[in-house]
Amino acid sequence: MCVIGLLVNPIAGLGGAVGLKGTDGQVGEARARGALPRASGRAMEALALLSGLPVCFISCSGAMGEEALRNAGVSRYEVAYRASSGLTSADDTVAACRIFLERNVDLVLFCGGDGTARDVYSVLGDATPMLGIPAGVKMYSAVFAVTPTAAARIVMSGCREGGHFLIRDAEVVDVDEEAYREGELKTHLFGIAKSPYVRGLIQSTKQVFESHDEERAKTDIAHFIREVMDGTPDILYILGPGSTTAAIAGELDLKKTLLGFDAVKGGALVASDLHEQAFLALLKEGTQARLVISIIGAQGALLGRGTQQVSPNVIRIIGIENIIVVATPQKLTETPVVFVDTGDPDLDTSFGTHISVISGYRIARRIKIGTGEIPSPNTG
Repeated sequence: MCVIGLLVNPIAGLGGAVGLKGTDGQVGEARARGALPRASGRAMEALALLSGLPVCFISCSGAMGEEALRNAGVSRYEVAYRASSGLTSADDTVAACRIFLERNVDLVLFCGGDGTARDVYSVLGDATPMLGIPAGVKMYSAVFAVTPTAAARIVMSGCREGGHFLIRDAEVVDVDEEAYREGELKTHLFGIAKSPYVRGLIQSTKQVFESHDEERAKTDIAHFIREVMDGTPDILYILGPGSTTAAIAGELDLKKTLLGFDAVKGGALVASDLHEQAFLALLKEGTQARLVISIIGAQGALLGRGTQQVSPNVIRIIGIENIIVVATPQKLTETPVVFVDTGDPDLDTSFGTHISVISGYRIARRIKIGTGEIPSPNTG
């Protein structure tokens, strides 16, 4: 029987929808802004698919695992670590992972973000494989499945082989959240973990592309999008994070929130660094809007990594047909398949199997959207 250590970080992802770009040191502020816990629900989404498998979970009390297991209908589990209080911390993560090591589990399945991955890795090192159910805000580490469902599929693939997973080296990347909130992306490699791998179900580390051709492509994309915006002055355009959308703002002589969402109408900046409630206030009945977003290079995230402000409700109001995706040719070469992880599986499915991406001046390319299912041997 496959033995899995399960850990849920109850506060992971709290800062996303309310525009804090992370939760580290911001739990009180996130709750004051009305943030709702999401980690337990994300864990349950994965665990519900594993409830009938020959798996024994070694887990933690309450919101750190037990609640998600019980609510997902999993009956075969043991609570091996009990948090001393309802307010859990990194110390609880470390203590639980030490128990997982002592119990010689086949895999540590954790639900959280990059901060949780860092804490789990600090104990496991390369001794035990780790796999993340994505529930944080950014998640640039390569130990995360693309969606909770994908995490379950990866676990299934190994447990059906008696706990023998296909293992690869995976980067655990730490993000400076203070710098991130100021619009600057600073990352450093925390370590190389062992992580199970199934093609198409696990994300890669974000890559940044820099070259003369790359900058020229961004300029061409920006010029084309400006033409589109100039021809539709009554439409509200929402520019997402990234350097490609920043180039669009630059074409309009506007200052862009590099790692946030800004609204533009008629060539003028309407609102900056929007959070979910600000989106809903802007998108009043009858307001026609378009969302302009890019892809995280190599990793492949279209929505769901650093974009939680654009909630499923916001996406439905805007309409999938009003989402404009932009990316340079080099980024598309390194990212042949993208994934969508909005937190609403039905909405994710509504995106279909392919999406058009503007990659130059009046140039577009269709790329595949991953399904979160294990590819068959005959698929490319």
